[in-house]
Amino acid sequence: MLRKSIYKSPAQLRLMLEPGRITAASLVAAREALRVGGTTAQVDAAAEKAILDLGASPNFKLEAGYFHTICASVNEDVVHGIPNGRVLEPGDIVSIDSGAILGGWNGDAAISIVLPDPARPELVAERQKLSDVTEGSLWAGIARLATAKHLNEVGDAVQGYVEDRGTYGILTDYVGHGIGRSMHEAPPVFNYRVRQKGPEVKPGLVVAIEPMVVLGSIDTHTKDDDWTVATDDGLAAAHWEHSVAVHKDGIWVLTAEDGGARGLAPFGITPTPIA
Repeated sequence: MLRKSIYKSPAQLRLMLEPGRITAASLVAAREALRVGGTTAQVDAAAEKAILDLGASPNFKLEAGYFHTICASVNEDVVHGIPNGRVLEPGDIVSIDSGAILGGWNGDAAISIVLPDPARPELVAERQKLSDVTEGSLWAGIARLATAKHLNEVGDAVQGYVEDRGTYGILTDYVGHGIGRSMHEAPPVFNYRVRQKGPEVKPGLVVAIEPMVVLGSIDTHTKDDDWTVATDDGLAAAHWEHSVAVHKDGIWVLTAEDGGARGLAPFGITPTPIA
């Protein structure tokens, strides 16, 4: 039996532009809805409206047993948190993961936001640095993808960035993935160093890079809802993600409004639009 190629054609890459753009728009809407005193259910509704208004559908709802547009993970919850009526409090760090499907092609991205808390500036600063380090490690990984010969160089860049900025933990039980016709495809995208080189980085490779970084131990458990992954020690976590395409002229961050220009600038990388 022939093994399905992990590489997309130029025409297929072009079809992934719009679901990526719509995924980005859903996170803009989610960010605007995220506030102290609000709920993650309200954030979910805002993200869903953005996706539907742009003619796409939420792809998270295609996952068996999942009925929401986003995953919303608060404080010690790392990933896969279910939106609900929990009232958000000052100082909460909230990770929002969203995705859209259009014409059978998928986008997937995530952000982490720290809500203001004037009464606890040290807590906010600690969590904001965690989010900033996680986001920076994502861009370090994307920048490495632009020059890498093999995919697992990405994990080396992510881990190196995090290690240079403190004693944080990088989750190893959860990794990034290929994306295309399905939201989760081969190959795995590690956020840490591994011995294997991984597949060749060449035009047509599309991956979702998503570091998950914690303040303490990387040990986690799944809560009773069978979805939410939380840290065992109860310390905070952050999660950032983008879907990125490699094409004949360079790379393009499908789920960034500017193709990744701002995030890649500190690394001396300029993304190139997909023609």
